[in-house]
Amino acid sequence: MKVVLRSIISSLLFLLYPYLVYRGVQEGIVWFAPVIIASLYLFQAVQAKSSRLRFKNLDIVFLLLLGSVFYQDIMAKLMPIFIQLSLMNFFGKTLFEGRGPSLVERFASLDFPDIPPAVSRYCRYVTMMWTGFFAFNVAACIVLALFAPVSWWALYTGVMIFLLSGVLMVGEYIGRHLFFRTIELPDKQIPGVKDSIRSMMINGRSIWLDVRAS
Repeated sequence: MKVVLRSIISSLLFLLYPYLVYRGVQEGIVWFAPVIIASLYLFQAVQAKSSRLRFKNLDIVFLLLLGSVFYQDIMAKLMPIFIQLSLMNFFGKTLFEGRGPSLVERFASLDFPDIPPAVSRYCRYVTMMWTGFFAFNVAACIVLALFAPVSWWALYTGVMIFLLSGVLMVGEYIGRHLFFRTIELPDKQIPGVKDSIRSMMINGRSIWLDVRAS
């Protein structure tokens, strides 16, 4: 129960981070948001069982605390860049030879015991699409952090990224069903949204940890 509660609190703070930075700029306390997130990473570093993960989290803590003192306006805006870079790496590294199957195929395997070659290729293309989307977000976050008002940056990182992600999810879901029809995959083998979400909730964490450790 404590683990779930900590996960919920952490997720809420990350979701609210752009707003906290925006308010911090308005109130003259830009350091507040980076310090809050740094405390979360410090806690994760202490709890981490892997030395690699521990030092990775400590590096982020150092950068956040450094940013809370120097170049506050710019450094406070780095967190969404870190997140999008991490997601880009998380999806993208499964596309390299010897790192497969692709991330989307790993999740698809929760619904399909034996994935046909055509579905495997489709999963690879979807993984490439998400990798490209996160790469675009990295570029957009950098440009907005350097050249745009903080309100624009907060709007994109706190709202638009999630809206665009939703559009991609819906578009991919529709495209998936259209594609499955072209390979004559029986409808009964196409999992519904509820079934897919249930499978991801039950088994998704193991896939996440496996890819993260690779």
